[in-house]
Amino acid sequence: MTRDELHAQKLLKEAEQAHLQLHTRRHFLKESAMGLGALAIGSLLGSCGQSALDKMAREAANTGFDPLRDFDPARPLLPKAPPFAARAKSVIYLHMAGAPSQLELFDYKPELMKMDGQDCPPSLLEGKQFAFITGVPKMLGPQATFKQRGESGAWISDHLPHFSTMADEVSFLKAVTTDQFNHAPAQLLMHTGTPRLGRPSMGSWVTYGLGTENQNLPGFVVLTSGGSFPDAGKSVWGSGFLPSVYQGVQCRSEGDPVLFINDPKGMSRDLRKASIEAINQANAATYKEYQDPETLSRISQYEMAFRMQITAPEVMNINDEPDYIHEMYGTQPGKSCFANNALLARKLVEKGVRYVQLFDWGWDAHGDNAGNSLNLGIINKYRSVDKAMTALLLDLKQRGLLDDTLVVWGGEFGRTPMMENRNGVQNPYKGRDHHTDAFTLWMAGGGIKKGFTYGETDEIGYSPVSGKVEAFDIQATILHLMGINHEEFTYPFQGRPFRLTDVGGRVIEEVVA
Repeated sequence: MTRDELHAQKLLKEAEQAHLQLHTRRHFLKESAMGLGALAIGSLLGSCGQSALDKMAREAANTGFDPLRDFDPARPLLPKAPPFAARAKSVIYLHMAGAPSQLELFDYKPELMKMDGQDCPPSLLEGKQFAFITGVPKMLGPQATFKQRGESGAWISDHLPHFSTMADEVSFLKAVTTDQFNHAPAQLLMHTGTPRLGRPSMGSWVTYGLGTENQNLPGFVVLTSGGSFPDAGKSVWGSGFLPSVYQGVQCRSEGDPVLFINDPKGMSRDLRKASIEAINQANAATYKEYQDPETLSRISQYEMAFRMQITAPEVMNINDEPDYIHEMYGTQPGKSCFANNALLARKLVEKGVRYVQLFDWGWDAHGDNAGNSLNLGIINKYRSVDKAMTALLLDLKQRGLLDDTLVVWGGEFGRTPMMENRNGVQNPYKGRDHHTDAFTLWMAGGGIKKGFTYGETDEIGYSPVSGKVEAFDIQATILHLMGINHEEFTYPFQGRPFRLTDVGGRVIEEVVA
């Protein structure tokens, strides 16, 4: 008997064993324990639960846009038309995990320089809570030189010489705020609409609502750089209570794009196909008995994984790009870096991927060591992203993709105008503590005004004086540009409809073209 025949025989035995397991009394009692309890609770609730479900169904019907109603668990990523005309077909979100300092990049404050080295005024400390500052810290002037760039006159520091040339392509939000001063909760708030675990990420919401145009690739792809995951971990691209098919798929710019994408040694392509067919036959039997749509999603994921073996290695290969593209991005083929990921993001949206999320770790600028000091280590972070994020915008534009691709750049909060003094002692290097009251985020492409600035902070960059926005507003705006009304876009869970923006959010019409 050949090796392939042995493998096939083993798979058939496993499928037969799985079928027998589903029909044993022990398995029934084990798997139905929670189901019996749910039936009992349902009988106690009586008609109240049913009326709530009926109400949700009526509300969904009135919106005219109900992805759940149109959800085909056998083909969950089929593209769907948004309820109104979309300005953007895809999103590339560039998150600088650790929170870059707006005061060294985009928010020019000459008055702050005049206060450099002075004791922080008590009015800035009273009633405020900081991650590390205690006692009375010293004020810290901008650690950069600023110039007005382009016809728009946007202030951009000399730390971003390449990006400075794109001032007339982007809109700056100068007064973004948050109520979370620790990294993980703030990252979760930006991407899932809550500082707590368990909610779907924005990429999951978008692919749930709109599907994706390429059925051979995931609708939501995640790329990381900087040597570590964001502080919130993989929860920032999780699907929460949405079907798991909508969670972000992490790919790599170094080595195989997805772990285990290649066939094991000794397994042919035909045998891999036979393996998946056998597994999906068992899954189909499970679905027939339990009618759980998540089982059909699992079938589609197995089939997608099989198709990705052909498509993903080609799309995720940057070696075949022309030399001028590598020079433009500053890529390092074979390594894991932000530049490689930026180029991959362009390739992915070009192939029809709906939502691409980049996380670049290492932007925490406390100044308690040389690596995270504003005038030493963090300068390397500026250099590592400046050329690549500029190239991404230029590359999308030259290919005609920027008009319908929304690009977003920012962190999870800002940095304080005062120097951090951890435990009341001044740090050995220049750094700033976490700051919730004001930070800068920029957007470009996909329906966004060009060369525009919205919002303003006070003379030292401490508090907004106009144009204040929060995470929910940014989320509402992204959904709006994708053709979705954030207030009507819901999913029923635990007896009530949930939405990405919870009970807040407004579309920032001021930056919409």
